[in-house]
Amino acid sequence: MYLQRTLREEVECKSTGLHSGRKVSMKIMPADVDEGIVFIRADLPGNHRIKADVRNVCDTTLATTIGNNGSAISTIEHLMSAFSGMGIDNAIVEVDAPELPIMDGSALPFVRMLKTVGTRVQGKCKKILVIKNEIAVEDNEGSAMLLPASEFKITYMIDFAHPAIGQQTYHMTFSDANYEKEICAARTFGFLKDVEYLQARGLALGGSLKNAVVLDDRAIINKEGLRCPNEFVKHKILDAIGDLSLLGMPIIGHFVAHKSGHRLNNRLLQEVLARPESWSIVHQYGLQDQENTVHPFHLPTFRILDAINA
Repeated sequence: MYLQRTLREEVECKSTGLHSGRKVSMKIMPADVDEGIVFIRADLPGNHRIKADVRNVCDTTLATTIGNNGSAISTIEHLMSAFSGMGIDNAIVEVDAPELPIMDGSALPFVRMLKTVGTRVQGKCKKILVIKNEIAVEDNEGSAMLLPASEFKITYMIDFAHPAIGQQTYHMTFSDANYEKEICAARTFGFLKDVEYLQARGLALGGSLKNAVVLDDRAIINKEGLRCPNEFVKHKILDAIGDLSLLGMPIIGHFVAHKSGHRLNNRLLQEVLARPESWSIVHQYGLQDQENTVHPFHLPTFRILDAINA
């Protein structure tokens, strides 16, 4: 449970791009230890490799976008969330467009894809970041913070002035099982008036009732309704797990968010980088990893106390 992981073999899919509305092909391949998650823009000449790293985040408008050397890849948060949920540290993602396929608007299709090929452990331990002191950011809309804890926990609160959403709070202790059962199927959501506004300006051209929960002024317009009563707040958690994974290593701490989003999540990671005295990195050498057990965000309490007191 502490060794790095990659895929057993490559897997591929094709789906609509949320903003372009065009078909996007994506291939996910195994990668070596310490390589991390690397995106390749196959539609551009040359070797356009973009590492999934908080330092490469270049836009957080409507989605999380990373880029370097003049190339970028957008809407990465759902796939990154699936990688994190399955404990995958190293992978090469090749895509023939400037955005990832949206699939059904959740991380569930990605989780199913990855499970079809399975994962394999690699002969080197993960680096794990342990929060020692509170790290927090806020703006006029919301707040996000990381607090010391003995495992990775999430408490997320949303508040929308809409009769179908309102105030929702969800708390979870992260594990692969909890992620797959409770979080990965939660779809992105939006308001019909906003979708119409974006599409009139050439954005969200691929958005539809097949890949999002859409609400008019009074209710959800998807005929099938919600997948669970608190799908809205769970999708915000799904996004946050993907955004936080751009730190490049699992986190041991309690993530608490109130009306946060991609921009504030990214600001929190920037604050983490700016405050090295508030965290420690643990290397779990010598611990065993079982092939079918993935629970990368939990460490023995004595190790946590050692790291917090370091």
